[in-house]
Amino acid sequence: MNVRHFLTLNDLSRAELLEIIKRAIEMKEALKQGKIEASRQGKILAMIFEKSSTRTRVSFETAIVQLGGHGIFMSPDDSQLGRGEPLEDTARVLSKMVDCVMIRTFEHEKLMTYSKHSEIPVINGLSDSYHPCQVLADMQTFFEIKGDVRGKTVAWLGDGNNMCHSYINAARILDFTLKIACPESHKPNAQLLDEASSFVEVTQDPELAVKDADLVVTDVWASMGQEQESEQRAKIFNTYQVNSEIMSLAANKAIFMHCLPAHRGEEVTAEVIDGPQSVVWEEAGNRLHSQKALLEFLL
Repeated sequence: MNVRHFLTLNDLSRAELLEIIKRAIEMKEALKQGKIEASRQGKILAMIFEKSSTRTRVSFETAIVQLGGHGIFMSPDDSQLGRGEPLEDTARVLSKMVDCVMIRTFEHEKLMTYSKHSEIPVINGLSDSYHPCQVLADMQTFFEIKGDVRGKTVAWLGDGNNMCHSYINAARILDFTLKIACPESHKPNAQLLDEASSFVEVTQDPELAVKDADLVVTDVWASMGQEQESEQRAKIFNTYQVNSEIMSLAANKAIFMHCLPAHRGEEVTAEVIDGPQSVVWEEAGNRLHSQKALLEFLL
C-alpha cells in the first residue's frame, strides 16, 4: 500500500475528511467517559520543530500517548538537521526507526522534499503555506456546535496566509462558501483561489464578508517570522479587526474562531474572543482529538 501523507487538506478525499472528523468526535466523547482507545500500541511519532509551538507539540504528543504510542521531540538544535544534514537523508533514516513524522517548519517545499523520500506518513504541523491540522480541528468544532458545514458561510478576516489557504481547501472539499476580506496587498495564493473559485469570494470590505456568516475566523496580523513587520502590518490590517460591531453583522448564533495565540486589541477585541460567541477554547482543545483521529487514520 502506498504511504499516505497529510501535507494539505487536499491529501484527503471528502469522505476521508468527514470520517476523520466523525472519529475525532467519537474519541473525544470516549475520553470524557474515561475510556482511552489505545488503538495504535507501540507506534512512534517523531516530531520535528523548526518553529516553536504550544498547541501543536502538546496535542500531538498527548495524542500519540493516548493511542498507546510514544512521541519523540526533535529540534534543529539537538539533531543533525541543525548541522546541515540533507532532509532527504533524515527522511530515509527516520523511515527505518519510527512510524510517522510530524514537521512544523517554514518553507512548505521542505515538507514536499521530505515526504518524497519518506517511507512513512508525514504530517504538516504548520508551514508558511498551509496549516491543515488547525483547520481540521476547526471543522470538528463547527460540526460539533452547528452541524454539517456544507452549504454554510465562513468569513475570513485579515491576512491571506497559511490558515486562509487551508480554509480555501476546506471550502472546496466540504462544500461551503468562504468569504475572504483582506487588503489587496495580502490576498491569498492566486492559483488556490482559481482552483476553488466556485466556493470562494474575495473582498476588501470586512462588513461585506461577515454579513450573514455562520462562522467568523481571523488570525494574528504578524505571523511567526514576521515580527519585524508588526507596526507596518497593524496599519495595513487595522480595519479588519473582529469586534462586536463586525460580529453583529454575522448570522444569528454565528460563532468566532481563532487558531491562537491571539493579540487582544489587535486582530480581535477581548469582548469577542472572551465573549459568548467565541469557541476558541473548544477549538484549541480539539487539536488533540482531530490529530488523534488523523494519526489513527495514517497509521
